Parts: sequence; C-alpha cells; structure tokens
Amino acid sequence: MRQAFGVDHTRSSWARLRFAALLALLAASLIGAGSGSEAKGREQKTAGLPSTDELPGFQQTTPLWAWTDFCNRHPSECAADAAEPSVVRLTKATWDTINAVNRHVNATIKPLSDQDHWGMVDRWDLPEDGYGDCEDYQLLKRKLLAEKGLPRRAMRMTVVIDDKREGHAVLMVRTDRGDFILDNKTNFVLGWNQTSYTFVKREGDDGASWVSLGGVIPPFATANR
Repeated sequence: MRQAFGVDHTRSSWARLRFAALLALLAASLIGAGSGSEAKGREQKTAGLPSTDELPGFQQTTPLWAWTDFCNRHPSECAADAAEPSVVRLTKATWDTINAVNRHVNATIKPLSDQDHWGMVDRWDLPEDGYGDCEDYQLLKRKLLAEKGLPRRAMRMTVVIDDKREGHAVLMVRTDRGDFILDNKTNFVLGWNQTSYTFVKREGDDGASWVSLGGVIPPFATANR
C-alpha cells in the first residue's frame, strides 16, 4: 500500500505541475493576444487618416497690421493659452469635424472684398453679416473648431502667396500627423505641401508674435477672395 500510495502521489504532483504550466502558457498567450488586439485597435483608429509633413517656423516676424487691428477689437480670438497643446492628436472624429467645419463655412459665407465690404484694402473680421474675404472665412472656422474642443493654439492663421501671386490667408491646423490647410478656395483639407501656395508666415505658438515660413517677402495685405 505504501508503494502504491507513493506512485499515486508522484503522479498527482506531476499532474499539478503540468496543469500549472498549461495555465502559465495560456496566460501568456492571452496577454500576447491582448497586446496584439490593442495594437490592431490603434492601427484601425488611424487607418484611412491622411498624413503630411510638419512646416516648421523660422525666426520671429511681424504680423500684418490688419491682424493687430483685429486682435485689438477681438482680444479673446487672438489669445493663446500656453497650457493648451500646440499640436492636436488627429483622430477620425477630429478629422471629420475639421472637414465638416471647412465645408460649412465655405458654403455659408459669401465672398466680398474688404474694399467693397469696409471701404479699405485689408480688414480682418469675423463675418457676422455673412460676407467676407479669405481671412474672415478662416477666422470663423477657427472660432467654430475651438467651440468644438480643438485647441486654439494648434490652429494658426497663415499668410501665403497664391497661384495668382497675390496675398491670401488660410488656416493651418497643426496635428500629430502633420500640418493641414483649411481654405475658402476648396472644400478639401490638404497637407500644406499639397497646395500650390508659397507659405510666408503664421502665428507663433504664443499668439502674440508671428514666425516666418521661408523668408519670402510678405504681402502688404491679404485682400484676396
């Protein structure tokens, strides 16, 4: 009986060891599967989202006079909170919001030059009466996107030279997938390097100063519809 009991006891110990090893392997496989699922989930969240390059700023430069005048009249629209991120994380929901606002403003506001609207060459303002030119479209887009939760600090007003060699204003949204351009001339939100524009300067991260984007002589005004 003692010998038989010893054999049974040994077999029972080996069975427990094999069972423990099996549980360890199962746990390891589940952890691996979980990590793989998380990685796959992250890939699915960014799948189909565009990406482009970052457009770095160079030395500080002066803003247009019309921007300074706008900020004097609407200081809250020009304030930059240093606690906000200067780059927004681009998700599908954020991308859809950016595109929806771009299309909505382009369809809603009617083009009208500053000369016809205000009797002056260049005036930046929110198009509260439903009329405006390029910068007014972009100011409204930024206001609406900020109301939807995008950090204002990641949305920079930008001066460019367009394909007609005229001054023009666009809105640059800086994301972790590159810098994208909202424009009243198109409903497509494009990477900055997918446009035909020469980029001159944009708001700096602190909101007060602007930064050069290539050393091109800036236009006097952005009086372009």
